[in-house]
Amino acid sequence: MLRADRIIVGEVRGDETVDMISSAMLNGHSGSMSTGHANNPMDMLHRLETMMLMGIELPLIAIQQQIASALDVIIHLGRLRDKSRKVLEITEVLGYENGRIQLQTLYKFQEEGMEDGKIKGTLMKENEITQREKLLAAGYSETGIHGGSG
Repeated sequence: MLRADRIIVGEVRGDETVDMISSAMLNGHSGSMSTGHANNPMDMLHRLETMMLMGIELPLIAIQQQIASALDVIIHLGRLRDKSRKVLEITEVLGYENGRIQLQTLYKFQEEGMEDGKIKGTLMKENEITQREKLLAAGYSETGIHGGSG
């Protein structure tokens, strides 16, 4: 019998988001991943809310709480003016509090200039991850959490 430890979902665009969040990410598949399109991590959360509302009739607060429980980290990639793609921000989802999903920026891309027509920069650390134990329990290594492969 094959049992999936992780579920990787291609881009979500509509009501299939309900299955991804409710059935996969909240039901024992820690470390699951997906992709989506948005201008920044907060916009991605708003898109997820909208897509879930397309597929299920629940109060917005219930949907926001499910999203906050299902997601741990949002990695935002963007295209820069030199047409390159870079990781622009890594954000931790802290949970649901005070009527909204709480986020904390862990790393943010800092542009340092141009060289041979290419944007140069560094992903700068802004905060420590707070849910370290949760990620370790999901099978990630210390190296994977703090940088490198793992």
